[in-house]
Amino acid sequence: MSPHRKATATAHANIALIKYWGKADEALIIPRTSSLSLTLDELYTTTTVEFGGEGAEGAGGTDHATLDGAPVTGRAMERITAFLDIVRERAGIRGAAQVASVNTVPTAAGLASSASGFAALAGAAAAAAGLDLDDRDLSRLARRGSGSASRSVFGGLAVWNAGTDDATSYAEPVAGGQSFSDRLAIVVLVLDDGPKGISSREAMRRTVDTSPDYEPWVAHHARHLADARAAIADGDLERLGEATEANALGMHATMRGAVPPVDYLTAASRAAVQTVQAARDAGFPAWATMDAGPNVKVLTSAEQAEALNSWLYDRLAPATPGLRTLVTHAGPGLTVEKGQS
Repeated sequence: MSPHRKATATAHANIALIKYWGKADEALIIPRTSSLSLTLDELYTTTTVEFGGEGAEGAGGTDHATLDGAPVTGRAMERITAFLDIVRERAGIRGAAQVASVNTVPTAAGLASSASGFAALAGAAAAAAGLDLDDRDLSRLARRGSGSASRSVFGGLAVWNAGTDDATSYAEPVAGGQSFSDRLAIVVLVLDDGPKGISSREAMRRTVDTSPDYEPWVAHHARHLADARAAIADGDLERLGEATEANALGMHATMRGAVPPVDYLTAASRAAVQTVQAARDAGFPAWATMDAGPNVKVLTSAEQAEALNSWLYDRLAPATPGLRTLVTHAGPGLTVEKGQS
Protein backbone atom coordinates (compact mmCIF):
# COMPACT_ATOMS: atom_id res chain seq x y z
CA MET A 1 0.00 0.00 0.00
CA SER A 2 1.09 3.57 -0.62
CA PRO A 3 0.84 5.74 2.50
CA HIS A 4 -0.60 9.21 2.21
CA ARG A 5 2.13 10.26 4.68
CA LYS A 6 0.04 13.16 6.01
CA ALA A 7 -3.57 13.43 7.09
CA THR A 8 -5.74 15.52 9.40
CA ALA A 9 -8.72 14.25 11.38
CA THR A 10 -11.28 15.83 13.67
CA ALA A 11 -13.14 13.88 16.33
CA HIS A 12 -15.63 15.10 18.89
CA ALA A 13 -15.75 14.26 22.57
CA ASN A 14 -18.53 12.06 23.84
CA ILE A 15 -20.27 11.83 27.17
CA ALA A 16 -21.11 8.32 28.33
CA LEU A 17 -24.70 8.19 29.49
CA ILE A 18 -24.24 4.54 30.46
CA LYS A 19 -20.67 4.16 31.66
CA TYR A 20 -17.67 2.00 30.94
CA TRP A 21 -15.70 1.39 34.13
CA GLY A 22 -13.36 -1.56 34.46
CA LYS A 23 -11.44 -3.67 31.97
CA ALA A 24 -11.57 -7.38 31.22
CA ASP A 25 -8.32 -7.08 29.22
CA GLU A 26 -5.91 -4.25 30.08
CA ALA A 27 -3.68 -4.64 27.02
CA LEU A 28 -6.47 -4.63 24.43
CA ILE A 29 -8.76 -2.33 26.47
CA ILE A 30 -11.67 -4.75 26.45
CA PRO A 31 -14.26 -3.43 28.95
CA ARG A 32 -16.22 -5.34 31.56
CA THR A 33 -19.43 -3.64 30.43
CA SER A 34 -20.86 -2.17 27.26
CA SER A 35 -21.54 1.57 27.27
CA LEU A 36 -23.69 4.17 25.53
CA SER A 37 -22.76 7.77 24.76
CA LEU A 38 -23.71 11.03 23.08
CA THR A 39 -21.10 12.66 20.85
CA LEU A 40 -20.99 16.44 21.37
CA ASP A 41 -20.73 19.28 18.87
CA GLU A 42 -18.73 21.92 20.81
CA LEU A 43 -15.91 19.76 22.19
CA TYR A 44 -13.44 18.33 19.70
CA THR A 45 -9.82 17.59 18.81
CA THR A 46 -8.17 18.17 15.43
CA THR A 47 -4.98 16.18 14.82
CA THR A 48 -2.49 16.11 11.95
CA VAL A 49 -0.13 13.15 11.57
CA GLU A 50 2.79 13.06 9.18
CA PHE A 51 5.04 10.03 8.75
CA GLY A 52 8.48 10.46 7.24
CA GLY A 53 12.10 9.49 7.41
CA GLU A 54 13.74 6.16 7.97
CA GLY A 55 14.46 4.38 11.19
CA ALA A 56 12.99 2.13 13.79
CA GLU A 57 9.25 2.26 14.28
CA GLY A 58 8.87 4.86 16.96
CA ALA A 59 12.00 3.68 18.74
CA GLY A 60 14.24 6.00 20.68
CA GLY A 61 11.57 8.62 21.28
CA THR A 62 11.76 9.78 17.66
CA ASP A 63 8.04 10.51 17.41
CA HIS A 64 7.18 14.09 18.29
CA ALA A 65 3.82 15.54 19.27
CA THR A 66 2.41 18.89 20.26
CA LEU A 67 -0.87 19.74 21.96
CA ASP A 68 -2.08 23.29 21.45
CA GLY A 69 1.46 24.19 20.38
CA ALA A 70 3.23 22.77 23.46
CA PRO A 71 5.44 19.65 23.28
CA VAL A 72 3.91 16.44 24.63
CA THR A 73 6.27 14.58 26.97
CA GLY A 74 6.34 11.83 29.57
CA ARG A 75 3.59 9.26 29.90
CA ALA A 76 1.34 11.09 27.43
CA MET A 77 4.02 10.84 24.73
CA GLU A 78 4.61 7.19 25.55
CA ARG A 79 0.92 6.47 24.95
CA ILE A 80 1.03 8.25 21.58
CA THR A 81 4.13 6.35 20.45
CA ALA A 82 2.65 3.02 21.57
CA PHE A 83 -0.46 3.79 19.56
CA LEU A 84 1.54 4.83 16.50
CA ASP A 85 3.50 1.57 16.77
CA ILE A 86 0.20 -0.32 16.32
CA VAL A 87 -0.55 1.72 13.20
CA ARG A 88 2.97 1.26 11.80
CA GLU A 89 2.82 -2.49 12.35
CA ARG A 90 -0.55 -2.81 10.62
CA ALA A 91 0.54 -0.63 7.70
CA GLY A 92 3.97 -2.20 7.34
CA ILE A 93 5.74 1.14 7.42
CA ARG A 94 8.70 2.54 9.32
CA GLY A 95 9.77 6.00 10.35
CA ALA A 96 8.82 8.46 13.02
CA ALA A 97 5.74 10.63 13.06
CA GLN A 98 5.05 14.28 13.67
CA VAL A 99 1.74 14.77 15.49
CA ALA A 100 0.08 18.13 16.05
CA SER A 101 -3.21 18.38 17.96
CA VAL A 102 -5.47 21.27 18.82
CA ASN A 103 -7.98 20.59 21.57
CA THR A 104 -11.13 22.45 22.59
CA VAL A 105 -11.66 19.98 25.45
CA PRO A 106 -9.97 20.76 28.80
CA THR A 107 -7.34 18.02 29.02
CA ALA A 108 -7.45 15.44 31.85
CA ALA A 109 -10.35 17.12 33.65
CA GLY A 110 -12.98 14.44 33.28
CA LEU A 111 -14.38 15.88 30.05
CA ALA A 112 -13.48 13.02 27.72
CA SER A 113 -10.45 14.67 26.14
CA SER A 114 -8.87 11.25 25.59
CA ALA A 115 -11.94 10.15 23.61
CA SER A 116 -11.69 12.91 21.03
CA GLY A 117 -7.89 12.86 21.17
CA PHE A 118 -7.35 9.20 20.36
CA ALA A 119 -10.22 9.03 17.89
CA ALA A 120 -8.66 11.92 15.96
CA LEU A 121 -5.21 10.31 16.25
CA ALA A 122 -6.61 7.01 14.96
CA GLY A 123 -8.24 8.64 11.96
CA ALA A 124 -5.24 10.78 11.02
CA ALA A 125 -2.58 8.13 11.67
CA ALA A 126 -4.44 5.39 9.80
CA ALA A 127 -5.00 7.63 6.77
CA ALA A 128 -1.43 8.94 6.79
CA ALA A 129 -0.13 5.37 6.96
CA GLY A 130 -2.25 4.34 3.99
CA LEU A 131 -4.64 2.08 5.89
CA ASP A 132 -8.12 1.84 4.38
CA LEU A 133 -10.32 1.22 7.43
CA ASP A 134 -14.08 1.29 7.73
CA ASP A 135 -15.78 2.87 10.72
CA ARG A 136 -15.87 -0.35 12.73
CA ASP A 137 -12.16 -0.94 12.23
CA LEU A 138 -11.41 2.70 13.09
CA SER A 139 -13.44 2.24 16.26
CA ARG A 140 -11.45 -0.87 17.17
CA LEU A 141 -8.20 0.98 16.47
CA ALA A 142 -9.20 4.06 18.49
CA ARG A 143 -10.10 1.75 21.39
CA ARG A 144 -6.44 0.73 21.66
CA GLY A 145 -5.57 4.30 22.63
CA SER A 146 -8.52 5.03 24.91
CA GLY A 147 -11.63 2.95 25.39
CA SER A 148 -14.03 5.88 25.13
CA ALA A 149 -12.38 6.92 21.85
CA SER A 150 -14.08 3.95 20.18
CA ARG A 151 -17.40 5.80 20.52
CA SER A 152 -16.13 9.17 19.18
CA VAL A 153 -15.79 7.66 15.71
CA PHE A 154 -19.57 8.02 15.48
CA GLY A 155 -21.89 10.99 15.75
CA GLY A 156 -24.94 11.24 17.99
CA LEU A 157 -25.81 8.24 20.14
CA ALA A 158 -23.33 5.36 20.00
CA VAL A 159 -22.97 2.09 21.87
CA TRP A 160 -19.64 0.40 22.56
CA ASN A 161 -20.19 -3.35 22.55
CA ALA A 162 -17.90 -4.78 25.22
CA GLY A 163 -17.17 -7.92 23.22
CA THR A 164 -14.69 -10.57 24.28
CA ASP A 165 -11.68 -9.87 22.06
CA ASP A 166 -10.20 -7.32 19.66
CA ALA A 167 -12.54 -8.23 16.82
CA THR A 168 -15.77 -8.04 18.82
CA SER A 169 -15.12 -4.95 20.97
CA TYR A 170 -16.20 -1.94 18.92
CA ALA A 171 -18.69 0.92 18.89
CA GLU A 172 -21.53 1.53 16.45
CA PRO A 173 -24.47 3.94 16.13
CA VAL A 174 -27.47 3.15 18.32
CA ALA A 175 -30.22 1.74 16.14
CA GLY A 176 -32.90 4.37 15.66
CA GLY A 177 -30.96 6.88 17.71
CA GLN A 178 -30.17 9.58 15.16
CA SER A 179 -33.45 11.48 15.24
CA PHE A 180 -33.66 11.16 19.03
CA SER A 181 -30.10 12.43 19.51
CA ASP A 182 -31.05 15.67 17.78
CA ARG A 183 -33.55 16.28 20.61
CA LEU A 184 -30.85 15.97 23.29
CA ALA A 185 -28.41 18.42 24.79
CA ILE A 186 -25.75 18.38 27.49
CA VAL A 187 -25.09 21.32 29.78
CA VAL A 188 -21.45 21.08 30.89
CA LEU A 189 -20.69 22.57 34.31
CA VAL A 190 -16.94 23.19 34.35
CA LEU A 191 -16.15 23.39 38.04
CA ASP A 192 -12.42 22.66 37.75
CA ASP A 193 -10.55 22.28 34.45
CA GLY A 194 -7.22 21.36 36.01
CA PRO A 195 -5.59 17.92 35.64
CA LYS A 196 -6.99 15.08 37.73
CA GLY A 197 -5.15 13.91 40.82
CA ILE A 198 -5.43 10.28 39.75
CA SER A 199 -5.71 8.98 36.21
CA SER A 200 -8.83 7.19 35.02
CA ARG A 201 -6.79 4.06 34.34
CA GLU A 202 -5.39 3.87 37.84
CA ALA A 203 -8.75 4.67 39.43
CA MET A 204 -10.43 2.03 37.31
CA ARG A 205 -7.88 -0.62 38.20
CA ARG A 206 -8.10 0.17 41.91
CA THR A 207 -11.90 0.06 41.86
CA VAL A 208 -12.08 -3.30 40.10
CA ASP A 209 -9.43 -4.84 42.35
CA THR A 210 -10.56 -3.57 45.74
CA SER A 211 -14.12 -2.18 45.82
CA PRO A 212 -16.82 -4.51 47.20
CA ASP A 213 -19.37 -2.30 45.43
CA TYR A 214 -18.00 -2.93 41.95
CA GLU A 215 -19.60 -6.29 41.09
CA PRO A 216 -23.07 -5.18 42.30
CA TRP A 217 -22.73 -2.12 40.04
CA VAL A 218 -21.87 -4.35 37.09
CA ALA A 219 -25.00 -6.38 37.79
CA HIS A 220 -27.16 -3.24 37.86
CA HIS A 221 -25.38 -1.89 34.78
CA ALA A 222 -27.08 -4.38 32.44
CA ARG A 223 -30.47 -3.06 33.52
CA HIS A 224 -29.36 0.56 33.08
CA LEU A 225 -28.17 -0.16 29.53
CA ALA A 226 -31.37 -2.02 28.65
CA ASP A 227 -33.46 0.85 30.05
CA ALA A 228 -31.44 3.40 28.05
CA ARG A 229 -31.83 1.46 24.82
CA ALA A 230 -35.56 1.08 25.37
CA ALA A 231 -35.87 4.79 26.18
CA ILE A 232 -34.10 5.74 22.95
CA ALA A 233 -36.32 3.40 20.93
CA ASP A 234 -39.40 4.99 22.52
CA GLY A 235 -38.08 8.58 22.41
CA ASP A 236 -38.45 8.75 26.21
CA LEU A 237 -36.05 11.38 27.60
CA GLU A 238 -37.18 10.95 31.20
CA ARG A 239 -36.46 7.22 31.22
CA LEU A 240 -33.09 7.81 29.55
CA GLY A 241 -32.28 10.49 32.14
CA GLU A 242 -33.16 8.26 35.07
CA ALA A 243 -30.91 5.48 33.80
CA THR A 244 -28.13 7.98 33.09
CA GLU A 245 -28.10 9.52 36.57
CA ALA A 246 -28.44 6.20 38.40
CA ASN A 247 -25.59 4.68 36.40
CA ALA A 248 -23.22 7.59 37.07
CA LEU A 249 -23.98 7.87 40.79
CA GLY A 250 -23.51 4.12 41.13
CA MET A 251 -20.15 4.23 39.34
CA HIS A 252 -18.82 6.93 41.65
CA ALA A 253 -20.07 4.98 44.67
CA THR A 254 -17.95 1.99 43.56
CA MET A 255 -14.86 4.25 43.49
CA ARG A 256 -15.46 5.51 47.00
CA GLY A 257 -15.55 1.88 48.12
CA ALA A 258 -12.05 1.24 46.73
CA VAL A 259 -8.97 0.87 48.95
CA PRO A 260 -7.78 3.55 49.23
CA PRO A 261 -10.95 5.40 48.17
CA VAL A 262 -11.13 7.30 44.89
CA ASP A 263 -13.35 10.36 45.10
CA TYR A 264 -13.36 12.70 42.13
CA LEU A 265 -16.32 14.70 43.43
CA THR A 266 -15.55 17.94 45.23
CA ALA A 267 -17.86 19.98 47.41
CA ALA A 268 -18.69 21.98 44.27
CA SER A 269 -19.50 18.73 42.41
CA ARG A 270 -21.92 17.62 45.11
CA ALA A 271 -23.57 21.03 45.20
CA ALA A 272 -23.97 20.90 41.44
CA VAL A 273 -25.62 17.48 41.54
CA GLN A 274 -28.05 18.68 44.20
CA THR A 275 -28.81 21.76 42.12
CA VAL A 276 -29.52 19.60 39.07
CA GLN A 277 -31.96 17.57 41.15
CA ALA A 278 -33.55 20.85 42.31
CA ALA A 279 -33.90 21.91 38.68
CA ARG A 280 -35.76 18.68 38.00
CA ASP A 281 -38.08 19.39 40.92
CA ALA A 282 -38.66 22.83 39.37
CA GLY A 283 -39.89 21.22 36.15
CA PHE A 284 -36.76 21.08 33.99
CA PRO A 285 -35.73 17.86 32.23
CA ALA A 286 -32.34 17.55 33.96
CA TRP A 287 -30.26 14.53 34.98
CA ALA A 288 -26.68 14.64 36.23
CA THR A 289 -23.80 12.51 35.02
CA MET A 290 -20.06 12.58 35.78
CA ASP A 291 -17.03 10.88 34.35
CA ALA A 292 -13.67 10.51 36.09
CA GLY A 293 -13.34 14.08 37.28
CA PRO A 294 -15.08 16.80 39.29
CA ASN A 295 -17.12 18.34 36.49
CA VAL A 296 -20.83 17.68 36.16
CA LYS A 297 -22.69 17.19 32.90
CA VAL A 298 -26.46 17.52 32.67
CA LEU A 299 -28.58 15.61 30.20
CA THR A 300 -31.52 17.69 29.04
CA SER A 301 -33.63 18.49 26.00
CA ALA A 302 -32.25 20.61 23.19
CA GLU A 303 -35.36 22.79 23.48
CA GLN A 304 -34.79 23.70 27.15
CA ALA A 305 -30.99 23.57 27.33
CA GLU A 306 -30.37 27.32 27.28
CA ALA A 307 -33.01 28.04 29.92
CA LEU A 308 -31.66 25.25 32.13
CA ASN A 309 -28.12 26.54 31.70
CA SER A 310 -29.16 30.00 32.91
CA TRP A 311 -31.12 28.55 35.83
CA LEU A 312 -28.16 26.42 36.97
CA TYR A 313 -25.61 29.20 36.50
CA ASP A 314 -27.62 31.71 38.53
CA ARG A 315 -27.76 29.31 41.49
CA LEU A 316 -24.25 27.89 41.34
CA ALA A 317 -22.10 30.86 40.34
CA PRO A 318 -22.24 32.79 43.64
CA ALA A 319 -20.64 29.90 45.54
CA THR A 320 -18.50 28.51 42.69
CA PRO A 321 -15.61 30.83 41.75
CA GLY A 322 -14.57 30.43 38.12
CA LEU A 323 -17.65 28.46 37.13
CA ARG A 324 -17.97 28.07 33.38
CA THR A 325 -20.88 26.48 31.59
CA LEU A 326 -21.32 25.24 28.05
CA VAL A 327 -24.40 24.09 26.19
CA THR A 328 -23.63 21.31 23.72
CA HIS A 329 -25.78 19.33 21.33
CA ALA A 330 -25.34 16.12 19.37
CA GLY A 331 -22.16 16.24 17.33
CA PRO A 332 -20.83 14.56 14.18
CA GLY A 333 -18.61 11.55 13.77
CA LEU A 334 -14.94 11.39 12.80
CA THR A 335 -13.85 13.27 9.67
CA VAL A 336 -10.55 12.68 7.87
CA GLU A 337 -8.76 14.73 5.22
CA LYS A 338 -5.88 13.04 3.41
CA GLY A 339 -2.99 14.83 1.79
CA GLN A 340 0.43 14.12 0.30
CA SER A 341 3.34 15.67 2.16
